[in-house]
Amino acid sequence: MVKKRPSSGQVRIISGQWRSRKLPIHDLEGLRPTTDRVRETLFNWIADDLRGARVLDCFGGSGALSLESLSRYAAYARVFELQPQAAKQLVTNLATLKCDNADVIKGDSLKLLATTPGTGFDIVFIDPPFRKSLTEKSIQLLDQQQWLLPEALIYVETEAELATLDVPASWTQLKEKKAGQVIYRLYQYNPLADNDTQEPEEHV
Repeated sequence: MVKKRPSSGQVRIISGQWRSRKLPIHDLEGLRPTTDRVRETLFNWIADDLRGARVLDCFGGSGALSLESLSRYAAYARVFELQPQAAKQLVTNLATLKCDNADVIKGDSLKLLATTPGTGFDIVFIDPPFRKSLTEKSIQLLDQQQWLLPEALIYVETEAELATLDVPASWTQLKEKKAGQVIYRLYQYNPLADNDTQEPEEHV
């Protein structure tokens, strides 16, 4: 007997202006919406920082994280998504919600992150398909290409076996929890931390 996945086919917005709205999603390979339980914890962590924030969702998938952010009055969301069907569904769902302060960009997230943004972001979500070595590459590009505004919050969701992450010295870990086969962490970007680790200059 095949066990049916209970959340397949839709994503539910937990809170905010679109509270309890259910939106369709495609059942595609690698599409793994963040569970309601994990999402609730995450948005409790960042609740005070969402209103008016610029949000970047590096691996959009179902759009659960970016839609939840917009529901809670983030000012803007940019969503990267590789799979055409998932990207198209995200655009449709935003239109259904009459949301015009988000952009869905179809393409390879690592290639998109390798570019330099015009303006940085306050909150960034990194929730890639598991076991494809995408997490730490994304982290490096976010740091190198200046995607982060000072004091930006970065959420990282990975498979539980990825017990440690190599993050820049400018990232401070604030939170970490495990739920089943998932481990999720929250960091804050402090660009001054890089300078703190450098040797002081000698003045002659």
